[in-house]
Amino acid sequence: MLDIGSSELLMIVVIAVVVIGPKDLPRALYKVGQVIGKARAMSRHFRSGIDAMIREVEMEDLEKKWAEENRRIMQQHPSAPVADSGDTDKAAETPALAQGNAAGDVLAESAASADGNGAAVPALPGSQDPAPAGGKSA
Repeated sequence: MLDIGSSELLMIVVIAVVVIGPKDLPRALYKVGQVIGKARAMSRHFRSGIDAMIREVEMEDLEKKWAEENRRIMQQHPSAPVADSGDTDKAAETPALAQGNAAGDVLAESAASADGNGAAVPALPGSQDPAPAGGKSA
């Protein structure tokens, strides 16, 4: 950044001691440190503002690309119109559970059953009881 070598830094220290004096040098260095800290904070704030603006522009570009891609896909694969039954809770259910078929019942049973350790015990299709906690069947 500023690429100051050791000989240049020594020269700055000698000049500062001669010009400012050894008595006021600590106070002067403290003030210089405060000014540098404020400058860094302002730079960091400015940089974060610029980064936020760049992210917003990038997000807008991505949203435009996604919308165009979605429009292209929807034109290639039009879907059949969905009948509005007025019951939004039924539409949110999975098809297996909504139809009440055996696969949905098995899934519901296996999700509800657990062994003593709290781990889910898988239910096999056609079986009524989950496997015993020991893992051995009777």
